Amino acid sequence: MSEKTTAKKYMNFKEIAAYSLGLFGFQAIVGLLNSYQAEFDGSILGANVSIVAILILIAKIVSAAADPVVGGIMDRSKSKKGKFKPMIIYSLIPLLVFSAVVFVKVPFSGFGLYAWIFITYLIWSIAMTMGDVPSQGIASALTPDPTERTNVVSISNTFKQIGFSACVVIVPVVCLIIKGGSRVIVAKGETDDPMIASEYLFTAILTALFGCILFALIPLVNKERVRVESNEKITAKDMLYALKENKPLMLVIVSYFLGFGRQMAMGIQVQAANVLLGSQNLVAVLGIVTAIGSMISMAICPVLIKKMGEKKVYILLSVYGFAASVLSFIVGHFWFRNPENTVLTILFYASLFLIGLQFAAVTLMPMIMTADCVDYYEYTTGKRMEGAAYSILTLTIKVCLALGTAVGLIFVNASGYYDTLNSGGAFTNSTKDILFFAYTALPGILALLSVIPILKYDVVGPKKQEIADALQQRRAEKSE
Repeated sequence: MSEKTTAKKYMNFKEIAAYSLGLFGFQAIVGLLNSYQAEFDGSILGANVSIVAILILIAKIVSAAADPVVGGIMDRSKSKKGKFKPMIIYSLIPLLVFSAVVFVKVPFSGFGLYAWIFITYLIWSIAMTMGDVPSQGIASALTPDPTERTNVVSISNTFKQIGFSACVVIVPVVCLIIKGGSRVIVAKGETDDPMIASEYLFTAILTALFGCILFALIPLVNKERVRVESNEKITAKDMLYALKENKPLMLVIVSYFLGFGRQMAMGIQVQAANVLLGSQNLVAVLGIVTAIGSMISMAICPVLIKKMGEKKVYILLSVYGFAASVLSFIVGHFWFRNPENTVLTILFYASLFLIGLQFAAVTLMPMIMTADCVDYYEYTTGKRMEGAAYSILTLTIKVCLALGTAVGLIFVNASGYYDTLNSGGAFTNSTKDILFFAYTALPGILALLSVIPILKYDVVGPKKQEIADALQQRRAEKSE
């Protein structure tokens, strides 16, 4: 039975490409808002970014109520199209509209401005949930073979990571096209022109259109091969109970929360580029250097998993991430004080590349582990709650993303970034150290803490294969 399970391939190239490009498009939208919304609110709308950071966090927590609702709807779905695909379709229009609305320059101030920021971002967050939960959850239904699923998740999450970082290339290109806007390259002695409102809006519209078109490929092309219908109405209380009973999933979720700092770098990448490199449009340099390491990490992750198992790979990448992040901070500290030193310059960019090699631990591994936890729960209880499990995961990802951004922006504000920006002065080494600590060292420290729960995770190796084989047997018997 085991040999048949692992030998058969269920998904063709077209489906894998559609799922991967769909995640790319969706994450391009998410990455744009995560990286540029706070800077837009601060530089164009004149909002206090510390307040914006808190509003973003509150909006994420409030919108979290939509996660169990979406998960419950999917788990009870009897649509012929499947559990996940209809919800993705419903998410497209609101996601498209509000991804642009967030970047509209409004004539509000004071309470009215902050109310606008909060309400528009809250609606966008709910629309994002409608797409995020099913697009993540469908991974567990694309194929019943855990080995094939690991490979598909690895490939698609590589595209997902590229999509999340796509804004660092798209934005400078738009700024280059729109006349009178920002310069991509800053010559010595010149100051960088800040982005203007039309650049933000045009980038948002372009990214939203492009992203939603690609995202629509998932329901149009992919098939849901693992379908277990449920007539039960799943409440938030039921979900918490399911989480309590699914101890492997609980360990994954707790680990993700402890490592929330990994999300911090993307949230403050624009500000980091401005302080460290002298231009917010040079964010592409920071993003690409780190993204290359991240893509390599996710490409080799399936090979490592095959040899070592998910648990050991996660621990390895997390411990490595801590060491690489602390090293990068130390190198950066000395480089800021001697930027003309060629050796330090090379070491600085090399260290950013090395940091990227850890990111499969936060982008890929939770997806694989959650899919395995769904199988574990069905194996032990007879119930298959993909919607519940993935709504819990996506809720965790969203809250951690918002928390990482909020904490990062608080460090940015505390560093004196906006005071220096408004005064037109030069950033001090102290500002650079504080911001770079939030960009590298703190995420590394929290990555190390995230290892603690995973030490008890055991859905790996023979136990994982035993679960997959048993579920295949049960489904075969039911279909006869």
